[in-house]
Amino acid sequence: MNHKLRHAGQAIVDSLAVHGVKRVFAVPGESYLAVLDGLHGTSIETVVARHEGGAAYMAEAHGKFTGEPGVAMVTRGPGAANASVAIHSAWQDGTPMVLFVGLIPVADRMRESFQEFDPSAWFGTQAKRVFVLDEPGRASEIVAEAFFAAKSGRPGPVIVGLPEDVITKEFEGKIATPIPVAEGAVSPRELHQLQTALAAAEKPLIYVGGQRWTQDSAAAITSFAARNGIPVAQDWHASDRVPFTSRVNIGTLGFGRGATAAEMFDEADVLLAIGALPTDVPTDGFTLRQRPDAVNYLVSIDTTLRGRSGAVTAHLLASPVAFAEAVEGLDLGRTKEWDMWRARGYEAHLALSAIGDYVDLTATADGTAHMSVVINELIQRLPDDAVCTLGAGNHTIWAQRFFPTNVFPSQLATRNGSMGYSIPSAVAAGLESPERLIVAVCGDGEFLMNGQELATAGQYGVPVLAIVMDNSQYATIRDHQESHFPGRVSGTQLSNPDFAALMRAFDGHAETVTSDAEAAGAVERALKAVMGQRRSALIHVITDQKISLP
Repeated sequence: MNHKLRHAGQAIVDSLAVHGVKRVFAVPGESYLAVLDGLHGTSIETVVARHEGGAAYMAEAHGKFTGEPGVAMVTRGPGAANASVAIHSAWQDGTPMVLFVGLIPVADRMRESFQEFDPSAWFGTQAKRVFVLDEPGRASEIVAEAFFAAKSGRPGPVIVGLPEDVITKEFEGKIATPIPVAEGAVSPRELHQLQTALAAAEKPLIYVGGQRWTQDSAAAITSFAARNGIPVAQDWHASDRVPFTSRVNIGTLGFGRGATAAEMFDEADVLLAIGALPTDVPTDGFTLRQRPDAVNYLVSIDTTLRGRSGAVTAHLLASPVAFAEAVEGLDLGRTKEWDMWRARGYEAHLALSAIGDYVDLTATADGTAHMSVVINELIQRLPDDAVCTLGAGNHTIWAQRFFPTNVFPSQLATRNGSMGYSIPSAVAAGLESPERLIVAVCGDGEFLMNGQELATAGQYGVPVLAIVMDNSQYATIRDHQESHFPGRVSGTQLSNPDFAALMRAFDGHAETVTSDAEAAGAVERALKAVMGQRRSALIHVITDQKISLP
């Protein structure tokens, strides 16, 4: 090969740079060596993960954290299969990401070649688009199309297949410029209709979540709600659109939600949903707010309203950014009339999130501690802009309910219930915002699905505080099991390693907490290691199997 020529792999990297990509998350493979060659010596950081699932989760988390597509690169067959867990998460959560997958040479197709697979067949139902680069001259064009598809409308994952022979060929095209993404808009007629409905309401409610938010739009929507005294409910695992301490915040819907938030969501005579939709989880399995006469104004940039349920009074085709601009300064003049309605939700949120009320409620077995004590000690020491990451399982409710998310973005979690997300997402957040404290709240089962990415955190100098709740079981499934088949425990018990020893093997600081008296010191020392010494730390909390939920 003449290295003075630009091959298609180099054109892909040059296109990523034009799109503002600062880093890619990768597990290397021989199928995309030309792209790795293109990354050599560039300003784009290549973050080498230890598993394709971890790399793809990092890219998905980057998409959530920044609003810009996270980029992952994996090899064919097994690599693509391992990355698919994050593709499903990005699809259900509406997260922008682009997955580049090395493929077999074009001439080897349909011959059961080594690690051959059909990317369209595998990902066609879980990605917004699936591209395969068959012409080297289209390399840059396809990158631009992939980024546009990932960001536009309802965001989501896009797959780009890269045959290993095609990306080595000379690129003779031009580097494509990014395609602008529309934010939508609210027409004067739509704004008047919404203003009239809200002004006449007795129990208005705002419901927020989803993607396409920015710090400015989150602050503007909070100001709109506060100015008018309208309570705000937040989607499950998306509790950072309105500050935790805001007087309009009534908490989150979905798993682990408070009764008052669900009641107010169902009772509201006018619902204004911004970014989020009344989907399965916030509606308690399509049971809340299903009245055919319910008044629901849905602000969503998704033309299909995918996943929504219940009545649609009006669909305002706008992102949270465009809607925030439309309601800037809007004053409905009814704040005092709604004060009792708002205060009902806010006071319930305060009561539900008062961690001190959950401390030492019951005795635990010898050698175990209360998760509530550890979380309480942590919360007392958190900086205002701390970031919380979590995967899936009962342990996440300790973070969802009590961890103060006062800045957007400050929570990274999967809304599709995917495990193994907490550590990779913490790495992604730490790389993007190294000045912030990143806390991963993990379950014992969840942690071991991608805990190896602590090695990646160490390699790239990302100090993470991991809190591992160890009750030696898959507690969520155990709870369902006891509900449906009481007393017949099957397939949910775990025999765990010494997580603190594992952390020390990753050259991090480690603590093991086996009693409530050890919690304060362990948290203090762990935070000192992370924030003072810039070392990752892990607190291994041994808990009683009987107490998995607050």
